[in-house]
Amino acid sequence: MKTDIEILESAKEASKKAYCPYSKFAVGACVLCENGNTYTGCNVENSSYGLSLCAERNAISSKIASGDDSDIVKIAIYSPQEKKCFPCGACRQWMKEFQVKGKDILIVLEGDNNEICTFSINELLPYSFDMNVI
Repeated sequence: MKTDIEILESAKEASKKAYCPYSKFAVGACVLCENGNTYTGCNVENSSYGLSLCAERNAISSKIASGDDSDIVKIAIYSPQEKKCFPCGACRQWMKEFQVKGKDILIVLEGDNNEICTFSINELLPYSFDMNVI
């Protein structure tokens, strides 16, 4: 299983592929699955901002498109423009969608002094929309 440093490095590499001509804010993400597989994504902007795709949703989509049905364990997020690059609200809800009941997805970020910071998705989105409770 890859370490937090390794998946953060994969997210960093993915950020170099970002298409962000409008915001100039590159983001990369790396999803780590329970089976050890990883999937990366970068943000892809559009002049109609609502059509843009965040790195985290791009990485999760790559996992789904590959047919990997293993649980998501961690998601590393990196931006060269900002330390502790937290996911937006839409990405937080996406992560909750793929969270398995009774398990938590950990978010791995690079901190101010290059330290590794982790937060759970339940911590970042405690009151999400959840079909499992309906």
